[in-house]
Order: sequence, then structure tokens, then C-alpha cells
Amino acid sequence: MVKLRKLKKFLDKELRVKKIKDSSENGLQVKCSSNVRKIGFAVDACLSTFDKAKYEGVDLLIVHHGLKWKPQKYKKITRIREKFLRRNKISLYGVHLPLDAHTKYGNNVGLANILELEKKKRFAPYGNTMVGYKGVFKNEKKVEDIAKILNKALSTKSKIFIFGKEKIKTIGIVSGGGGENIEDAVRAKLDCLILGEMSLSEYHRVRDFGLTTILSGHYATETVGVKLLMNLIKEKFNIETIFIDNKTGV
Repeated sequence: MVKLRKLKKFLDKELRVKKIKDSSENGLQVKCSSNVRKIGFAVDACLSTFDKAKYEGVDLLIVHHGLKWKPQKYKKITRIREKFLRRNKISLYGVHLPLDAHTKYGNNVGLANILELEKKKRFAPYGNTMVGYKGVFKNEKKVEDIAKILNKALSTKSKIFIFGKEKIKTIGIVSGGGGENIEDAVRAKLDCLILGEMSLSEYHRVRDFGLTTILSGHYATETVGVKLLMNLIKEKFNIETIFIDNKTGV
């Protein structure tokens, strides 16, 4: 058992939640029990995830996409979700951009490590921080082979758009909906860009730029950080943890 305030203090400091500007109100968003016996880690704060957390006996849930955002647009569904958490005594900690950008436990550095990239550097500005990573393969890789690595590691089905090079040496990674950073990849003269998903207008931009792009799923690419964070918390606090998989198909 660990005190909730102790976990919050550690997470706030390690993830630098107060230093990274974000539309998410990162940190402890719902406080219930002061003591934590089992922690769940998930991507999305939604009722289907909460149901799974309840079934697993979780009393703290740590997610990438939390409940509270600025501005808070969907107040009714937020109240319904928060009521469920409080009724079932499940606290909620949300961490968005700080988990994308983290240099050890982030989604993007984790994806770069999965691909065994060399010369890794931070890449793709968003607000006051760099959220993505770029790097170099030791040897050129076919786009299809890169997708196969991601598919196996993330249990996903990547979509490939070969608008430029088919053999890749340099690559950029922005998990989730990273379409705002397409131009950053072009300026960096990268051979390929990995995103979670992109919009129709973003599709036409990568096509017009001639930028080969891999989409590995918004959900799948953002399972990486919460899993890395889960391992850290389990080791540091010697507490029971569980990854709550709630696939979306997106």
C-alpha cells in the first residue's frame, strides 16, 4: 500500500507536469481513497476503461488522455465519468504531453527504442516543448519492414503511404495525432514520418510533400508511455500494477 499523495508528488516531479504547457489539466484529476493498493494504467479516461478498472480492483488509474481539459467542452459526459469514478472509489491521474515528450518514459522515445534508432534527437515542437523523436537506422529499412516491427510490438495494423522513399534511413516519430508536425519532418528532410493517425487534409499534405508516412494507430502508439511508466512505478513502489487494454480501432 502507498499513500496517494506520495505517488502524486513523485509523478508530478518525474513527469514535469507543471512545467509543460498543455490543454490537459495534467496531474491528479479525481481524488478518492488516500491509500493505493493497486494501480491501473490505460490510454483513455472513458467508461469502458473505468469498467475494466473496477473489475480489476484498481483504486488509482493513470491515463494518457484524462478527463479535464482547457477549455472543458464536454461537461456532461465528464460529470458522468467522474461520478462513476467517485462511486467506485477510483482516483484518476492524467498525463498528456508530458508523457508524449518524456526522455525516458515517453511514447515517442519508447517507439524510437522499439525501432532501435541511432542518433536519437528530440523533434517536433508543440507549445513550449518538443514532443517527438527522430533518428537514423543503422542500415536502410524498407517501409514494410518498419511497419512489421511496429505491428508486432504494438499489436496494431499500420497503414503505409509511400509518397516518397521506399527505403528509409532517417525517420521521425510523433505519437497519436501528430499531423501538426508534418512540416517539421519536411524541414528536417526526413525520409519517413510515423504518426498515430492523420486527418484527410493532412493526408493530402504528406502526399503533396512526397513524404512517406506510416500510421500505426492513435491508441496503439500511445500505449507505449503508460506501459513504461507502469514498469517504473511497479519497481519503485513495489505495488501491484496492471495495464488495462481498451483497444479502439483508431
